[in-house]
Amino acid sequence: MKDRLDLLWPSSGYSLLATDASGHLLISDAFLHFLLERPELAPIATSCAQELALHSSLCENPRQSISTSQLATLKDVDAAENYAVWLRFRDRLLAKPTLEASYLALFEGQGVDVPPILVQHITQILLQHVLGPDVTPMQARAAEMLFRTQKISILEGGTVMAADLETVERHAQTGGFGSLGELLKQGGIPTRSVDLDVLNDDESAGTYWERSERFDMVLCLNRDQAALSALCEVLGLWVRHFLNTPVRIQTAREIVDDHWVWHVGLDAQASGILNDLFTGAEVEEERLRRLLCLFTLEFEDAADMRSDIAGRSVYLAMAMDAGNRLKIKPQNLLLNLPLALRS
Repeated sequence: MKDRLDLLWPSSGYSLLATDASGHLLISDAFLHFLLERPELAPIATSCAQELALHSSLCENPRQSISTSQLATLKDVDAAENYAVWLRFRDRLLAKPTLEASYLALFEGQGVDVPPILVQHITQILLQHVLGPDVTPMQARAAEMLFRTQKISILEGGTVMAADLETVERHAQTGGFGSLGELLKQGGIPTRSVDLDVLNDDESAGTYWERSERFDMVLCLNRDQAALSALCEVLGLWVRHFLNTPVRIQTAREIVDDHWVWHVGLDAQASGILNDLFTGAEVEEERLRRLLCLFTLEFEDAADMRSDIAGRSVYLAMAMDAGNRLKIKPQNLLLNLPLALRS
């Protein structure tokens, strides 16, 4: 059997990166070349001679400086803007010694100045690296939640299901038949909807590898299901890799703590709800119903935590928005934990 990392998201470009002595990822020219072949930049039939020359030159030397005057020679204004965005992204990647450091730097200062799709791409690659060769299908699917927006459905009886939003919308538009489905719908011919498969923690989970880039498997997010345990494992590995801090993360039913001192929302909705609960502000029932799960995070070594609150639990939460969308921001865990200052 092939290495699981070869089977997991094989088109991400992860295999083009090297690692340093600490196990962090190094940007290679081959990886930059790979990014140049993204559909936003790859030449098309109508690309002008200047654009073709620029693309060819960057492929040969992807680290070279490109002036605004060179971009101005491109006849397609949109193409010129795409190259400007890519060059800014490239410079952000190369400004730090590792991909991990560059990822964290994206969220410093005035905020992210590159398109979300590029941030999501880098997050995906970092997750591949964090998960390692022993990754399970459930961990891999749970990790998708950290870089792809989920559509949440709450079924009769309280079962909570998470499906990839882009996949759900594509099936809703085409009935699962791609461009053929679009033609059928335009012609007034009804198409059946395609049910997505639920990923269970059993032998059938092996089918995940052959379809990992289809993003078409559904998770059950109830507390007694394997998906949330896998998500806790992924989040723990994420923190440990970036911060060199081992933590234990597990689900919680509620926050009953007279000494609640710290919390982190895994998404914007959860952050707002936790902030209001912490300060004693009134939270409407409708907002509370959006909370999908609470977690506790414990530092395995109390010395890794701020001394004034060492030993206390850190509470985490994730929540969907009013449109039943869940958009986790994994950087929140890296930027907002109460870490001790290190010399």
